[in-house]
Amino acid sequence: MGKTSKPLSLIHPEAAPGEDKQDVSLRPQRLSEFLGQAVLKENLSVFIQAARARKESLDHLFLIGPPGLGKTTLAQVVARELGVDFKVTSAPALDKPKDLAGILTTISAKTVFFIDEIHRLKPAIEEMLYIAMEDYELDWIIGQGPSARTIRIPIQPFTLVGATTKAGNVSSPLVSRFGITCRFNFYETEDMEAIIHRSAGILNTELSGDAAALLAASARGTPRVVNRLLRRMRDFAQILGNGEVTLEVVSEGLKRLEIDSLGLERQDREILKMIIERYAGGPVGSETLAISIGETVDTLEDYYEPYLIQTGLLQRTPRGRMVTDMAYIHLNLKRQGPENEPSLF
Repeated sequence: MGKTSKPLSLIHPEAAPGEDKQDVSLRPQRLSEFLGQAVLKENLSVFIQAARARKESLDHLFLIGPPGLGKTTLAQVVARELGVDFKVTSAPALDKPKDLAGILTTISAKTVFFIDEIHRLKPAIEEMLYIAMEDYELDWIIGQGPSARTIRIPIQPFTLVGATTKAGNVSSPLVSRFGITCRFNFYETEDMEAIIHRSAGILNTELSGDAAALLAASARGTPRVVNRLLRRMRDFAQILGNGEVTLEVVSEGLKRLEIDSLGLERQDREILKMIIERYAGGPVGSETLAISIGETVDTLEDYYEPYLIQTGLLQRTPRGRMVTDMAYIHLNLKRQGPENEPSLF
């Protein structure tokens, strides 16, 4: 059986590909340290305890949500709570069926196998995964042409954790094979503040309560964003202040980073302005909009749109994207009436 063409990381808490050790240091290591997503976490705790009590592998787990909400972190936490190995890859790294076969034939029993961007799996690999998930076997073709035959190779029971930002792009047969589905929501402000204080403690950074509140309100309800902002505010505090992250430091830092009171970055505002000024508020298609702002469609749909929709500034309609009245108010712009005459709210 061939080996995978792309190396995999066996994570204990070492860094996943593309991450630095500072990022990992801020990641929760246990379920009790994973803040927010209360209902999701409570249910998952029950499933983990039950699997451990039966000495079985956890049922396959499907994680859905925008980037930065903790899908990869939760997968790692699940492996630690179960006391099993953790292997990670992404769907684009699985180029041929032999890549998947090389992984599944070498994992130990009950391993948590994490596939990121699972909506990007190739059909041939996805079909091989069906049997592996259900029967813990692999279909493998030997030979070519009329003499080709299929054999079944047994593999160790494992837990597949699939993560996606686009659940609608995952095929129904694959979705149906996941026994547990967890949908991540943007984090509440109180949870974000708790995450900030935890991260500040790990980074040995002094942080005032009002500074934490402002950061929490400006971080798009996303732990990855708030941790990134905290590190930047720590830089500003060290160079421009006395080392403490205060309200004044955060206010100045957000201004320099061009992040506004709703947590919108410059590109968020450019998206809204583009729809208003060039497309009269919409509707406009995602591909046209992405080209207009110089972003890929995936970046637009995965990173920018979810938060703009969550905050009520943008709508997805059958005809395309449209801004709401709230967007005009937030940007201090007036909707254009008939014959381009400004209309007041």
